Amino acid sequence: MERTDYLAYVKARMPEKRYIHTLGVEQTAKAMAAHYGEDVAAAETAAILHDLAKYADVAWMEQIVRDHGLDARLLGWGSELLHGPVGAWVAQHELGITNEAILHAMCYHTTGRANMSNLEKILYVADMLEPNRRFPGVDDLRQMMYDGLNEVFEACVKHSLIHLISSGIAVFPQSIECYNDIQSSERN
Repeated sequence: MERTDYLAYVKARMPEKRYIHTLGVEQTAKAMAAHYGEDVAAAETAAILHDLAKYADVAWMEQIVRDHGLDARLLGWGSELLHGPVGAWVAQHELGITNEAILHAMCYHTTGRANMSNLEKILYVADMLEPNRRFPGVDDLRQMMYDGLNEVFEACVKHSLIHLISSGIAVFPQSIECYNDIQSSERN
């Protein structure tokens, strides 16, 4: 499949506002990948497909987790966390994506994880900072986008965790593992 095929596939599965977000993530991920010397085509594909399961039925996504051995910790967390890993599963099994880098970037674009690749970090950041996002602090984070991938990634992870904690929202264990990995990397 080509870019236009992927765009048509996701557009049919999401509201217009989410499709516009997807285009913003694509633009941002491609620019970041080019800047940081990563595979621009892989960044483009991961960005276009990253939210393909965002609006899927939660019970169906939980069944995918159970039936196909995805991380059982995802059960009960809702579409916000399920859509990344399930979307990666759909991309692999229904769209024929075999590039592990793309699949991992899609899988962990919301939660993060320990030992993230550069492509995973790029999609995580692009999803958070694409031009249509509006939240307190987004402009400060955007100013960091091209000053160092690890630095902007760390700032985005911290911002997400602070937001979740200050809002009284539970934090998925992989997100804590991601943060701890960043901190232990800094110490070593």
